[in-house]
Amino acid sequence: MSTWKSFKAKSCTVELGASTKEAVLAEIVDLLVASKTLPETLREGAVAALLDRERTGSTGVGTNVAIPHVKLKGLETVVCSLAVHERGVSWAAIDGAPVHIVFTVLRPDRPTDKHDPTKHLEMMQWIARLSRDADFRRFALQVETKAELIELLEEKSGV
Repeated sequence: MSTWKSFKAKSCTVELGASTKEAVLAEIVDLLVASKTLPETLREGAVAALLDRERTGSTGVGTNVAIPHVKLKGLETVVCSLAVHERGVSWAAIDGAPVHIVFTVLRPDRPTDKHDPTKHLEMMQWIARLSRDADFRRFALQVETKAELIELLEEKSGV
């Protein structure tokens, strides 16, 4: 499976610094904009959509992982980020534990030339499997560079 290729090093980080869930989501969106993965014009809408999603129900899936994911009007292709927060952030996760690993997925609100909605479910299933993989979580917290984070995703692409 090549889902890992949706995660670009320039859109990922091992140095999340924000201290609240809301600020972490904004920091990730800012990273996506700075990396030119997400158009600046969609920044405000992306942050709002992610915050609205969290109000609907926490994306903290347990075992120190959150998977915020939303549809975003105006987006042409899936935009992904994997981010690590060394200290952890309170997220209202189902197990009450802080979140250290954040998979963020923004997807178009409709099919496009670069987005097949039927593939989205496969991506989310793969991310969910990774989030349950203790080895993945342990190694993700140990990597020191974005490149190593992507290498880990590639290594775990068969999960």
